[in-house]
Amino acid sequence: MFEKNRLLVLTGPTAVGKTDIAVKVATVTNAEIISADSIQIYKGFDIGSAKPSEEEREGIPHHLLDVADPCEGFSVARYKDMAEAAIRDIWSRSKQAVLTGGTGLYISAVIDGFSFPEGTDNPAVKIALEKTADQEGLAVLYKQLERVDSASASRIHHNDRRRIIRALEVYKTTGRPLSHFKRRGNEPPRFDAVIIALTMPRELLYRKIEARVEAQIEAGLIDEVQQLMSRACVRDSLAMQGLGYKEIAAYIDGRCSLEEAIATLKRDTRRYAKRQLSWWRRDSRVHWLDICEFCDKEALVRHIIDLWHAEIKKGN
Repeated sequence: MFEKNRLLVLTGPTAVGKTDIAVKVATVTNAEIISADSIQIYKGFDIGSAKPSEEEREGIPHHLLDVADPCEGFSVARYKDMAEAAIRDIWSRSKQAVLTGGTGLYISAVIDGFSFPEGTDNPAVKIALEKTADQEGLAVLYKQLERVDSASASRIHHNDRRRIIRALEVYKTTGRPLSHFKRRGNEPPRFDAVIIALTMPRELLYRKIEARVEAQIEAGLIDEVQQLMSRACVRDSLAMQGLGYKEIAAYIDGRCSLEEAIATLKRDTRRYAKRQLSWWRRDSRVHWLDICEFCDKEALVRHIIDLWHAEIKKGN
């Protein structure tokens, strides 16, 4: 079917159904899947990250799931290197590669590349920023980041302490925003990619988000978080700041009721979905597909494959 390799990127907001569609596309096209999810990379973070089970993977090889210990740091640069290696390995075996997930930063790092700043580690600045976060609150630093690097602030969650501090450290050390170091502009993309974003009407998406949160609670999310928090290093890890984990951790720590934790998780997930949509709306390369405009999943899968194939032929 395909005359040459061209990476398919299948993205969209959380709960839209990317995993199921990606598996079906991969089944038809002899493809393997590379996950682009910043929480599914961690071992043990399963229910809250909606990590696909072996049954849901339907025999399709999945890469970059369970590749990191939550007690260890994991950078975008490391993800980029691992994803690139997986893509090239898949292609070397005459198979197609589908990069799928909702972490826009991970996907952009792979297809566009990043010039990660070297020599910008500044322990004195970092210590000062950590002290400010402890004494005045992370919101103070986030407001600073919005002023000096609005592009990075729009991509970093306001509770992501590590990335907020890192972005400010780079700015205070170099005088330039972290976003300056990204490879953009006239530089060609690292991979010839077809980017497809799945979407659906906002009200329907929000209902799916709320239903998934409730299903995750029923599936044992509280027990999963309790087990993870039994390791001190995980309790304080960046992974524990992921959706579904920080909210339930607050309940376990007695900082809110279970009802409040669930309501917060639903609200934060809706907000995350809005940020994901905003991220890709800035990219003119994206093909948007409303799932509700197709009579069934099979029709959607056929359309995605036809679009992928057409883009490959166009590039020849």
